[in-house]
Amino acid sequence: MNAYQAIIATPLGRVAIRMAGDAVSALDYLPADTPEQPPTNAATQGVIEQLEAYFRDSRYSFGVPLAPVGTAFQRKVREALQAIPPGTVLTYGELARQLDTAARAIGGACRSNPIPILIPCHRVVGRQGLGGYAGEVAGDPLAIKRWLLRHEGVVVEPE
Repeated sequence: MNAYQAIIATPLGRVAIRMAGDAVSALDYLPADTPEQPPTNAATQGVIEQLEAYFRDSRYSFGVPLAPVGTAFQRKVREALQAIPPGTVLTYGELARQLDTAARAIGGACRSNPIPILIPCHRVVGRQGLGGYAGEVAGDPLAIKRWLLRHEGVVVEPE
């Protein structure tokens, strides 16, 4: 059985959607040559429609149920990430001060985010640059972060 309930083409390449019941449990970036897969149910179709709405309008507010796995600390950070409005960024340090923790801990929680885009870890940046994305500081993951921020109207460093 396929681990995904859909694989869609996006401006970022292929994105796979994994569901736990009617809630999103993961979004994964896949290689560009991965075949698309139609949604297996109405809940997944709703997620696709909301992602498409976001790619048309960066101010779109997601309303899909989420079911990420994680520790209590990771859940706390993810709630804070979801409160950052589109087009706004915080540094790892700023978010750490808000949550009374360390910047590295914020980075670790962002790195373990299983639902990028819907839980917008791309809105957290380094004090002197983009920082990382999905645990990487160069290459395709950072290009995705750069694209998402530009899509939301944030001026970012050149590639």
